[in-house]
Amino acid sequence: MITVPTLRRFLPLLLLLPPLAGCVADAPAASPTAVEVLTTVVAAAPVTVADELPGRVVAWRIAEIRPQVGGIVQRRLFEQGALVRAGQPLFQISAAPYRADADTARATLAKASATYTRTKVQAERLKPLVAADAISRQSYDDAVAARDQAAAEVSEARATLRRRQLDVGFSRVAAPIAGRIGAANVTEGALVTTGDASPLATVQQIDRVYIDIRQPAERYAALRASGQAAGPVEIVTAAGRVHPNKGRILFSGIAVDPGTGDVLVRVAVDNPGELLLPGMFVRARLFQATPSDALTVPQQAVTRDGQGRAQVSIVDQQDRVRVRPVIVGAVVNGQYVILSGLRRGDRVIVEGQDRVQPDTPVKPLPWRAR
Repeated sequence: MITVPTLRRFLPLLLLLPPLAGCVADAPAASPTAVEVLTTVVAAAPVTVADELPGRVVAWRIAEIRPQVGGIVQRRLFEQGALVRAGQPLFQISAAPYRADADTARATLAKASATYTRTKVQAERLKPLVAADAISRQSYDDAVAARDQAAAEVSEARATLRRRQLDVGFSRVAAPIAGRIGAANVTEGALVTTGDASPLATVQQIDRVYIDIRQPAERYAALRASGQAAGPVEIVTAAGRVHPNKGRILFSGIAVDPGTGDVLVRVAVDNPGELLLPGMFVRARLFQATPSDALTVPQQAVTRDGQGRAQVSIVDQQDRVRVRPVIVGAVVNGQYVILSGLRRGDRVIVEGQDRVQPDTPVKPLPWRAR
């Protein structure tokens, strides 16, 4: 049983309980835990900006091998896919009919030459006689006309012989240029004519090649205005390897494609080892003039707002998040070139900005490129 003296002794302690309860209720709430984010410090560095455009490889020179006379193909004189030199025989067409025509033309020439010799001697014999009035002037004029006609027939026969000899030479089809020859489109025994739609074969010179690329007309105009159109062009193969030789721009198309607004730009590239083949698709890098102290941030650091405007999240001096709009330029090696909106030394959130809100505390950690 609790006695009155006992209550009096514990009463002061009981009176202290309500204030203690109130103190517990009025205690401040715990601060939120800072979210870890990965950041990088914005610094100025030289960058090389290039327009990377798709292009197609075109042979430096292309020659379609076509017959200049018709006939039966007797032999193929080359190895398919091999290098050939200019003037090298490629096909042999049956030449027997053309040799016979040449023999006929040679005989006709000999006959015309004999006639000319006879008429010439006759005119020379009559010349002193007409001077002595021993023959009529008409007889002498007829002899001179016969001589001149015989001389013309000799010239005609000689031209016909040359033409027939050319046909004999054309029966052996030669390469007009040096280069690499493709597959033969005819076999031995095939009948070919000068009007065939398909060539016998195709020779392509590919120790040098063209790269045909298309670029927006406005961009090419800016490239020319900056003087970079005369600069080197880097060629990247489909496998991602950079060609050892850089190209140079030869010319731009004089017309703009009305459908796309692009112009054709042709680039010449030395191609030793034939690493670039006709028809191959590549990428051409046309370099631009850029400042030597450009500010860059990783691509993943840039986000977009509801209107599609670029922005980045930075960490201020109090380790709180601030959102700042920026204007971005070209992408170079996975980095955006920042044209405006950032300063040197700004700490930009690269990873983790999707887990924080503006003005929330964060724990910044250094970001490293993978």
